[in-house]
Amino acid sequence: MSGRWPLGPEVKQGKLEGGAMLYDASRVGNLNPGWFDPKYWEERGELDGAARGRGTTHFVKSAGRHFVLRHYRRGGLIAHLAADKYIWRGAENTRPFEEWQLTYRLHRAGLPVPAPLAARYRHRGLTYTGDLLTERVAVVGSLAECLRKGALSVVTWISIGRCVRRFHDLGVCHRDLNAHNVLLSEEAVYLIDFDRGELRRRGLWCDASLARLRRSLEKITWALPADRFGEADWQGLLDGYREAAASAAAAPS
Repeated sequence: MSGRWPLGPEVKQGKLEGGAMLYDASRVGNLNPGWFDPKYWEERGELDGAARGRGTTHFVKSAGRHFVLRHYRRGGLIAHLAADKYIWRGAENTRPFEEWQLTYRLHRAGLPVPAPLAARYRHRGLTYTGDLLTERVAVVGSLAECLRKGALSVVTWISIGRCVRRFHDLGVCHRDLNAHNVLLSEEAVYLIDFDRGELRRRGLWCDASLARLRRSLEKITWALPADRFGEADWQGLLDGYREAAASAAAAPS
């Protein structure tokens, strides 16, 4: 896939103290290391909110542009030992560089993902830390947020299924497909957070990915009104997923 979707000449690397950054010079030609520090944006009065999950994701509004700044943090029990540190295995194997390059290729191929702007790692001894900067797409909210507000139409569920199938048909394995990583706008469905994502041949992982999404939907809606998610909604999603497959099969070669 990297051969079909190569990195373009606008992709640059820059050295910084204790590490390096990878960026799209056509989008952030004036990038400097301060962009990866929330305090830099706070001092400029350009922080535009935050979202808390495994860590804190910061939103930035600068010169009419909207960014998302995410610091890589661990989940689970290991987070108590090394909240944001990862084992060093070389620059190209750092999570920010891997995610940035995958997201870049998906965006370049026309898939609905936010444009990746820059990634950074800082290396010290046997470990490193990392950060990722992407454009913030104009959306109503995540699938999880939208379900908390009200029921979704069958058209929306079908659109979600179609979106997931587009990624699966191109061999994009999202390692954490859940209701928080599906974004809904008035016109489109986006997927975000491709940390540890992979490019594979189609296989049983596609079914596992769908099952993970369903578990996530059941978890976030179990205490919500019954109309927020049920079997009919899931079947609508699957109809969209299968419809996308049938359309691809019918397309002329």
